[in-house]
Amino acid sequence: MPSSARPQANSSIGEFSLIRTLRQRYRASTPQLLRGIGDDAAVIAPRRRRLCLLTTDLLSEGVHFDCRSAGFADIGFRAAAANLSDIAAMGGRPEYLLVSLAIPPGATARHVHELYRGMMTACRRYRVKLIGGDTSASRGGWFVNITLTGSATSGCILFRSGARAGDDLYVTGTLGDSRAGLSLLQRRNGTASARGLAAAQRRFLIRRHLRPTARIREGMWLSQAAWATSAIDLSDGLSGDLRHLCTESRVGAVIELSALPISSACRQYAESVKEDARTFALAGGEDYELLFTVPARKRMRFHRASAQHRVRATRVGRVTAAEEGLRMMLSDGRERALPSIGYEHFR
Repeated sequence: MPSSARPQANSSIGEFSLIRTLRQRYRASTPQLLRGIGDDAAVIAPRRRRLCLLTTDLLSEGVHFDCRSAGFADIGFRAAAANLSDIAAMGGRPEYLLVSLAIPPGATARHVHELYRGMMTACRRYRVKLIGGDTSASRGGWFVNITLTGSATSGCILFRSGARAGDDLYVTGTLGDSRAGLSLLQRRNGTASARGLAAAQRRFLIRRHLRPTARIREGMWLSQAAWATSAIDLSDGLSGDLRHLCTESRVGAVIELSALPISSACRQYAESVKEDARTFALAGGEDYELLFTVPARKRMRFHRASAQHRVRATRVGRVTAAEEGLRMMLSDGRERALPSIGYEHFR
């Protein structure tokens, strides 16, 4: 693109001074990183017997986040968590981060640094290194694009395509919290507040939305101990992501609604706004928990091992033959078709 055609960046942000600051603040050094920020590309030496994992996510203002309800550090944290969760779902270890930003008029250097602070806060516990990226001006809102690399031992990677009829379905953590937290933030900005919800419950749900936990430790344990036959992270909601897993594995599934792990805070919030907490669990995206399958013959051994390793995993259903489709079991034992209520772009 000719320089004359470039949109004008905010004068308070200097592109090259920003690069220098990021290089100094997040300077990375590992035996595998031969060259980081400063050249046209980073240089990484491959590890023996390790396979490279690559994932990327594009977040746009007004679609994935709202600057009126989330601080820039929270936006950065969630952006990084989305990518970390992808690596977790593959059973891998995250390693290197590249960040590209499109910055709208009116943005300040402080906004940019807050974004990076949030991203690196999410990455720090996993020792992920920032090694590059790009910046551009934007005529519209913010665009945040992250590319994350990771690695996994050959033969230990989890895919969506490994589930088999007869496997048990599990999820980590609790479901629906992020959706409830987002709803609370939106209500705070203009609509009626939820009644009967304790302050601690509000904080819990909002934090589960703004600062989600990528299940890296759980994913690595599931893959290295060879428990899981398939896995996916819950970014679009249990209803939607289960469909993705079943499509790739060419199977069906039954979800037991009474077994869904729902926090007391989410249940209380759903009751306060006269909604069904199970709908939050099925449709709520961005919990970034893991949905995975384990052969039924390993059920008791898996339960003992998960308790021993402090992995919270709840059995929520079973895998069936593809022709049986996707169903949900009601509390009275009847089965109905599982509605498609997960998040989907362009729908």
